[in-house]
Amino acid sequence: YQRRVRGVPLHSVSWTTALNHQNIHQRAKNMSKATKVTFKITLTSDPRLPYKVMSVPETTPFTAVLKFAAEEFKVPPESSAVITNDGSGVDPNQTAGAIFLKHGGELRLIPRDRVGGNE
Repeated sequence: YQRRVRGVPLHSVSWTTALNHQNIHQRAKNMSKATKVTFKITLTSDPRLPYKVMSVPETTPFTAVLKFAAEEFKVPPESSAVITNDGSGVDPNQTAGAIFLKHGGELRLIPRDRVGGNE
């Protein structure tokens, strides 16, 4: 009986190499199960206050979340901003996970022309 690690005879693989190989496979598996964060984004410029709920991997750039939400509401993403329920502005140049940790999952999308943009 010959012991094998991932199909390779044990005598030809050092324990360190075998463990590193196993760790790489485990990390790859874990990355495919990336942690997601869920946002409820409300369009404040509409009196009916429609909202969209979206779950994205926490490593997603928040600018992509902003762009997607704006397109879903049919407002121009380049002239839109995200604010919290208490009215604080959100810097979109972070990951979705960082935004979620700092501001929570309930956010508001507001076209910049509604908050004093020069257009």
